[in-house]
Amino acid sequence: MIKFDSRATKPKIGYLAIVTGVYLLIVTLMLMHEPLMMVPFQIVTVIFLAIVIGGLLHAFIEQLKYNPYSYNSIYYISFSLLIFTVLAMELFLIFGVDLSTMTEREMIMTMLDIMHESAHLFMILSAPFILLFSAGLCVSNISLIRHEGKRLVNLLGILLSLLMIGGEIYIFFDNYYYSGSLFQIMIHDALNTAFAALYLYYECMLIGTIIVNLIVIRHKPDYDKDFVIILGCGLMDDGSVTPLLKGRADRALRFAREQYEATGKEVTFIASGGQGPDEVNSEAAAIQRYLVEQGVPAERILLEDRSTDTAENMEFSKAIIDSIDSHARVIYSTTNYHIFRSGLKARRVKLKATGIGARTKWYFWPNATVREFVGILTDHKLKQALIIGGMLAYYVGYTLLYYSYF
Repeated sequence: MIKFDSRATKPKIGYLAIVTGVYLLIVTLMLMHEPLMMVPFQIVTVIFLAIVIGGLLHAFIEQLKYNPYSYNSIYYISFSLLIFTVLAMELFLIFGVDLSTMTEREMIMTMLDIMHESAHLFMILSAPFILLFSAGLCVSNISLIRHEGKRLVNLLGILLSLLMIGGEIYIFFDNYYYSGSLFQIMIHDALNTAFAALYLYYECMLIGTIIVNLIVIRHKPDYDKDFVIILGCGLMDDGSVTPLLKGRADRALRFAREQYEATGKEVTFIASGGQGPDEVNSEAAAIQRYLVEQGVPAERILLEDRSTDTAENMEFSKAIIDSIDSHARVIYSTTNYHIFRSGLKARRVKLKATGIGARTKWYFWPNATVREFVGILTDHKLKQALIIGGMLAYYVGYTLLYYSYF
């Protein structure tokens, strides 16, 4: 099992940019050489892709050890899956296709075509996953609407499903049913590839988010914690805890009991959550009352009753913890779908804490995951803009380079 927070430094992947630059230089020189060298080209391409996949997977594991609640975790695992798809297609072309009817130039151009069409290929190969995922979202959203009513927030899963399926349909038909001059086809292909790159980015983010969420949800923290933060999430009309908030408090209580039974060490609870304009008391006060009802001594409960969102939950709770012990070991309790994004907020205020999650109803979880995914996309806009810009430059540039050798 991977141990979170066991690495002191962030993993570096800068060398992969150097490897990519060397590969592109070698490919350019090979394409300028006559006669073309097919076997060396195949070897160089397979080695390059294998190095990139290995580097990304290694960085992913090391990132989990350093800080699992990071965009880097999502990027490393999702793009390693993308490159693996490309490698699988290249190996299939080399070993699974009759090459006797192809010239060396045609063979190399076909391999380059797989590279420049990788966004489209990934979309096509992942289409079954997209269809199943979209169907699951629609079913869960219908159940959610039946239980909680027709609200825009309860339609997010259906809307995302329609967008994903629509993107798949557009790419398939627009990519394969177009004719014109070579220049017109090149421009169309460049624009089509740019759209595929944008779609690919968000699909990779979605897949990566699901994978990382599953990992952090299943992670079992060490029984060495000093504080457990319970994140608030709204109250009943009478000021008592909702079933969702009760689940978070119960999860914290279960961890505290398990730690005490395993090590004899007690934890201090931090009830975190302010009072909304339509609430009769603060979420922190409601959590405190519930914990006392469950037998927790009042002196082991600290109140953080100023926060209005998850970021402030973490910031204000950290201030309380630091005033007592700046080296304390901390865990936070939330709902399972909310663990990763809460971890992002914690690390942003330099609170080193791992998360534990309470279960929720099956029909609520997918839609909540979509909301968390949308929330993740709204963070770190500059980093995302740089990655999207790099992907667009790569795919459009590769497309133009590909057509220049026709």
